[in-house]
Amino acid sequence: MDTAPEPVVPDQVHPAWWFGIDAAAVLVFALVGMLSHGSDGYLGIVWPFLVGLAVAWFVPAVRALPLLIWPSGVMIWVFTAGIGLALRAVSGGGMSGAFPWVTLGVLGLLLVGWRVVPEVVERRRERRARYL
Repeated sequence: MDTAPEPVVPDQVHPAWWFGIDAAAVLVFALVGMLSHGSDGYLGIVWPFLVGLAVAWFVPAVRALPLLIWPSGVMIWVFTAGIGLALRAVSGGGMSGAFPWVTLGVLGLLLVGWRVVPEVVERRRERRARYL
């Protein structure tokens, strides 16, 4: 009988490392958006989403198990996109057209997507260990 693999727990890696990967994903998101739309003011674009990311990382469950797709990755994605979009709207940033939907999609892909890699690696490792 197959059982679900144990959650990937970062045993020797400080959570700041995983926060850094998330921050890099947000920075790339803002940079690509800025370059593809010819906007100015990178900091004006990125700060709302970095604030949302920081708020997400204040949740103790996220810091405890940051590599879990659910709930950590999804929570980070929702907080980053939701708070980022709200702050952007309140501060007078552009919110027209498909921007909110593209933001949700791209940040979801970046923030949840990279967490799939350690999960797949752990599942492979467990599958190989079963046959040894």
